[in-house]
Amino acid sequence: MDERSIAGLLATLVIVALAALGVYGFGSGYLTNTSGEYFASTIGVLAVVVLVVGALTLVGARSKRWLENAYW
Repeated sequence: MDERSIAGLLATLVIVALAALGVYGFGSGYLTNTSGEYFASTIGVLAVVVLVVGALTLVGARSKRWLENAYW
């Protein structure tokens, strides 16, 4: 494996670990206390975030110039 693939694997593992920690924290700290007045608005915001991130991922994945960027 070269350095880029190891760095990509490490970055992916860090993102997965942070997402798992966030889901666990959200579930144990907020979903168990569902009597809060902001529960419905929080679920609505999460749904919008999932849709926006999914749309951006779809747009980026369908781009034909994603490897032509100077960043890569």
